[in-house]
Parts: sequence; C-alpha cells; structure tokens
Amino acid sequence: MTTILAFLLTLGILIVVHEYGHYKVARWCGVKVLRFSVGFGQVIWRRQATPQSTEFTLSAIPLGGYVRMLDSREAPVSPDQVSQAFDHQPLLRRVAIVAAGPVANLLLAVLLYAASQWVGTSEPQAILSTPPARTLAADAGLSAGDWVQATAGPDGDWQDVASMTDLRWQVTQAVVRGEDLSLQVSDMDGGHRRQVQLGLSALAGQEVDAAAFQRIGLGAPFRAPVIGQVNEGGPAALAGLRPGDLVLVVDAMPVGDGQALIDRIRAQAGAEDAPMRWVVERAGQRLELEVQPRRVVEGDKTFGRVDAFIGGAARMVTVRHGLWDGLARGAQRTWDMSVLSLKMLGRMLTGEASLRNLSGPITIADYAGQSVQQGLGYYLGFLAMVSVSLGVLNLLPLPMLDGGHLMYYLFEGVTGRPVSDLWLKWLQRSGAFVLLLMMSIALSNDVARLLGLQ
Repeated sequence: MTTILAFLLTLGILIVVHEYGHYKVARWCGVKVLRFSVGFGQVIWRRQATPQSTEFTLSAIPLGGYVRMLDSREAPVSPDQVSQAFDHQPLLRRVAIVAAGPVANLLLAVLLYAASQWVGTSEPQAILSTPPARTLAADAGLSAGDWVQATAGPDGDWQDVASMTDLRWQVTQAVVRGEDLSLQVSDMDGGHRRQVQLGLSALAGQEVDAAAFQRIGLGAPFRAPVIGQVNEGGPAALAGLRPGDLVLVVDAMPVGDGQALIDRIRAQAGAEDAPMRWVVERAGQRLELEVQPRRVVEGDKTFGRVDAFIGGAARMVTVRHGLWDGLARGAQRTWDMSVLSLKMLGRMLTGEASLRNLSGPITIADYAGQSVQQGLGYYLGFLAMVSVSLGVLNLLPLPMLDGGHLMYYLFEGVTGRPVSDLWLKWLQRSGAFVLLLMMSIALSNDVARLLGLQ
C-alpha cells in the first residue's frame, strides 16, 4: 500500500507541476485555457467556477495529463476570441507555452534537490569494504577500511566526498565522461592520507549499472566482521558462534571486513571441503572455532552459507547543507542529471548502451515506495530525479512530445512558414509509434526486473 500511495503521489506532483507550467504561461500570454486535466480517460471529478473559466478535472488513468487551450485547428473560434486562441499567438509565445512544462519540471527538480539537502539524509560514510579481486578498485590498491575523502578528474579540481552515495555519484559521472578518477584516501581515523588512481576510462562507453559497479569494485560500505543474529540449528550455531563475536582470522588469513567474510563463506560451497578455522574475539578473549558452511544451490550457482547475519552497522553521517549552498547543489545536481540522462539516451540510440536502462511505471513505483520508507530526504531526492527525467524526456525532438512541437516552431522560425498538415499527420503517427515502442520496452524491462531476469 505504501508503494502504491508513494507512486500516485509522485505522479500527481510531477503531472500537476508540468501541466501547471503550460497553464500559467498560457494565461500570461493571454491564451484561453479550456481544460486542465490530471490523468486521461473518463473524468471522475471536475470543477469549473463559471462557464467561461478553465475546467479542472481528475481522470481515471493517472499516467499523464494535459492542458487544452482554445485553438481554431481543433474547433471553430468566435471572432471575438481569436486573439485568445493558441494558434493565433506569435511564434515566441507559442514556444514559451510549450517549453514551460519541461522547464517547470526542471525548476521543481532544483527545489526538490535543494530541499533534500536542507532536510538532510543519513548516509553511510565513504569507507570501503574489501574490493573483489581483479576489479578496478583492487587494481588501484584500495582495501577494506579506506575512507575516500575527495575525488578529482583530469582537471585536478578536487571535490569533497560527503558519503558513499556521493562517491557513487561522482564515480558514475566519471564513467559517463570516460575519465579516470583520482581518490584522496585515508584510514578510518582520517590519518595516513594517500592518493590513488581509479582507472574508470576502461569503462568508457559502457552503461552505468550494477554490473559496471561490480567491475569497479565499489560495493557496500565498510562493516566490521561481527556476527549478528544466529539461526538456531545452522552451521554458525553448531560451531558455537554467538551474536557479537568479532571474526579476526579465517584459515590463517586476516578478515578485513564483513563483506570479505561473506565472500569467503560463499566460496566454501562443497560439502566435502574441510571445516573453516575461525579465530574470533569474544569479551576480550580469543577463541578458535571450526565452521562448516552448508551447501546451497540456487539455479546454476552453488555457494556456502552459515545461517547467521554477518556485518556490523556501517558508520553513518548526516548530510545536510544550508539555504544557499543547498540551492546551489540542487541546481548543479539537476544540471548533472540532465546531462547524464541525455548522454544515456544518446548511447541507447547508437547502441552503445543497452535498452534495459529504460524503466517504466513498475520500477518507478518500487523505487518510490523504497525512498518513502528511507525518509523524507530520500523521497525528495527520488522525486527530483524523476522530475528531471520527465523534463528531459519531454524536450526530446519527438512528435507528440513538447520537444517535437518546439522542432516544428524551429522550422517555422527558419523558413517563415509552419509545417504542412500532411507532414504533421505523418510526424504525429511516427511519434506515437516511437513512444509506444519506448513504453513497451520500459514495461518489459519492469517485468523482467520483477521476475529477476535482469
């Protein structure tokens, strides 16, 4: 229920703001607005102050909205209202009205990102877990407990890293740009600073997804190798492990962090393997225990499991900024997200990135529910991200979208004449086909993710 409500709230806010942009600028330009609708299909609620004023409606299908303006191309217009018709407005006014929707979404994103910064979010510090072997992080010499304090691109402009989320965002941008990233690293206490080079240029042209981050080697934040809840009758309980035990050594090899311990356990997948020899610290004393992970088979994967929660709590930091700093960061994040979205769309069109990156309503609903459960700051950030995506998508030069209409007006401005009705007819049909194709791909990706096929 939380997911559904969060999804409807997300759609409602973004649709209202987008259509309000069209509506408000149309009114400023003297255009008569006949209807302001949230949703499509059958009207389930309506309000109209007078027969001559705008009709506000709520319709049954909440996957969009529209603003219907007086337009002589759609219905006859009385001579006394011609000056209020959209199609009789000067070119620049029509451009302003059409562009106002996407611009409203981008301005909303700035405010939402800023509000997220003002409210603050509790995030893991950028302290790394053990990077898997043969990853870019491992090749760079990073190890468990390394605290990334700042990053810099080839220009040498250092940026502070506020949290693990911030680090992943800066890494994402570097991958999209096809650039290596320098990291300023210290130990967990802030000492012994050094500089390392993360060779992200090796991933140039690749999509930034979970597989890319696995190759990079920046996974979950550092968690101490502490035993949590122990399931009764499982391998951990049979070996004598207890909650709170700190695992120091496994098979004569030091254990750097919880993730490294999990990886060692998963690698012990054979029932014929000799028991693992653990050294743990309990109440100030060292104990030696033998642990025999049980064999688990899931599909074509086989791994070991000890039936205990492993890993202490990550070190958290509250990321919060002041009024002007938060607003500046909101504007910068909106710009960065817009550029990133355009680059990813371009790569999908040229085949450099997979169409699996397209997401539909099911994925958006899932993320909306998750962000609400994480707190207000996270939800505001998620809402801003979707608002950026909606604004950028609507500015694409595709018929049926605002960007397509802007292309018509560009043609009119250059040639001095509007696009012919015949061309408009075919362009609208092709635009509808492309949009339907994109929606189908996005929905199929949603279903594949839901079934665990992606």
